[in-house]
Amino acid sequence: MYVTIVNSIIDRIQKRELEPGEKIPSENEIIREYNVSNTTARKVLQEIEGGGWAVKVRGKGTFVKDFVVERAATKILSFTKNMRDQGLAPTTKLLKKELLDTDVLITVSGKRYTIRKPVCKIQRLRFANDIPMMVETRYISQLYCPDIMKFNLEDSLYDIYQQEYHLSITKIEQDLSAVFLNEESKINFKVKDDIPGIKVDGVTFCGKDMILEGEESIYRGDKYKFSVQAVP
Repeated sequence: MYVTIVNSIIDRIQKRELEPGEKIPSENEIIREYNVSNTTARKVLQEIEGGGWAVKVRGKGTFVKDFVVERAATKILSFTKNMRDQGLAPTTKLLKKELLDTDVLITVSGKRYTIRKPVCKIQRLRFANDIPMMVETRYISQLYCPDIMKFNLEDSLYDIYQQEYHLSITKIEQDLSAVFLNEESKINFKVKDDIPGIKVDGVTFCGKDMILEGEESIYRGDKYKFSVQAVP
């Protein structure tokens, strides 16, 4: 029974029926609404808090936590899968797309990479639970993905690469740097305050020296945490 109640409250959080900072049902409210014991109600609140969905404030109650997405910088992981793994609903809005008849240069870790023309340039706004999370610009090689512009570019690009072109990603190289959001990013993210952003410049390979795409993205610094694992 407690699992059913936990899932019901989490579902309300995911659907934004309970907003960040809003109080979730108290122990007594859970007892009355679901006709359960105080032990079960207490376990429900502990489970929701332990799962990172809410935080308990002594003497005041338990409140919906404003989520922060964790992403491993050392792991190849699509935005879609990253969001779903953390219980969030990912969506994408295509802002721009165009075909460039020029080479595109991307610099990562001091090394300059060239994506040979023609190149498909797209800009997308990525959401988690309808909250804008990142703005990405991608430069996709037409050499490896001819006519990619005919596909729905609001879908997962990784799925398109694999299912339509039978390409597997072998390596991603990225630079991460801290920036402040410019006015265009603030509009896209629907924020007015000066909040930090995380700028990501990267290249994606589908084989040795085969550059599939380049990336220039801005992640919301108040919503993202990158983790890195180093080994000797």
